[in-house]
Amino acid sequence: MSPLRHWQHQSRQWPIDYWLIGLVSVLMVIGLMMVMSSSIAISEKRFDHSFHYFSRQAFSMTLGILVGWMIFKIPLSFWEKHRGKLFLIGIVLLILVLLIGRDINGSKRWLPLVVMNFQVSEFMKMVVVIFMAGYLERHASAVRENIFAVIRLALPFGLMAVLLLLEPDFGSTFVIAVIITGMLLIAGAPWLYFVITVFPIAVLLMVMVIVSPYRMARVTNFLDPWSDPFGKGYQLTQALIASGSGEWWGQGIGASVQKLLYLPDAHTDFLVSIYAEEFGFIGIAVLVMLYLMICYRLFRIGRKAFEKSAFFGGLIAYGVGIWIMLQALINLGVNFGLFPTKGLTLPLMSYGGSSVLMLCIALAVVLRVDYETRKPEIHQTD
Repeated sequence: MSPLRHWQHQSRQWPIDYWLIGLVSVLMVIGLMMVMSSSIAISEKRFDHSFHYFSRQAFSMTLGILVGWMIFKIPLSFWEKHRGKLFLIGIVLLILVLLIGRDINGSKRWLPLVVMNFQVSEFMKMVVVIFMAGYLERHASAVRENIFAVIRLALPFGLMAVLLLLEPDFGSTFVIAVIITGMLLIAGAPWLYFVITVFPIAVLLMVMVIVSPYRMARVTNFLDPWSDPFGKGYQLTQALIASGSGEWWGQGIGASVQKLLYLPDAHTDFLVSIYAEEFGFIGIAVLVMLYLMICYRLFRIGRKAFEKSAFFGGLIAYGVGIWIMLQALINLGVNFGLFPTKGLTLPLMSYGGSSVLMLCIALAVVLRVDYETRKPEIHQTD
């Protein structure tokens, strides 16, 4: 037996997908390193402490790993049984954030908790994946044959979308709409449903952009940021300067110039621009490959679950894969001037406690899917 075949045979005996754990661990280490590198100057200016954002991100990652380990212990049957209650909890939290949420830069997206400001939209992404997986498992044949099986989702998800847009959080609304559509298509729904689910939200977003001069300016400035490089196009032009300065191999870890208070939000939405400046085109190519490999492992877990007729778990794996890849694609596109600014983090890399925590929980649930798929006899024994 060749070493490769021997390795493949051994990996089939693993209780869970250690490849996925390894890839995610590498991504989180790179992310923590880049948060430290990109936030030193802004931390020193705001808090007189160079590692403020780094220490908070390290705390969020540690909390995410610990909570994820506990979530992994919960059988999938629990999530399937309580998916409706989770959705109701999410709606209540969205209402609460509009009433008592913390206002940051004109948006009410965060609930002030003891240890962090919790972004409810990140929680809703996970809730939507679980809710849709349960709904599609129960109504798979109806979804393929009857358009009303999809239309009746309009009330709960329409309410959710309205609450998200009131914050406002356009990026998360779009991501959730694509997750819903992707899961419908994977479940066998006709492509027509893509128009039914995404088109109304797209029209609503367009109307809200048109009637708001501020939002219209963000869209037009992304098309030509150099028309106002020291005004409304400042953030994107600085991000492009950072990315271009990296050339092929980058300036080296810690050697970024743009992070020295030139590029706003260098440790959050525009972290990848600093990464490109320090690691260059080759580093970006490696990062993209890392996300693609994570997506492949997630989709593989989903396919294996489908083969064992575990459709609920398989749909969860596919939904989380769509979530991570879409958000990574949007964030990369924003940094390189392909999309307007959306306020979406780069998954498991950018600074943001809520995002890191919920992604760790989502990946823990996917690993539980893999665990139960490999050893179906343990479904009810844990």
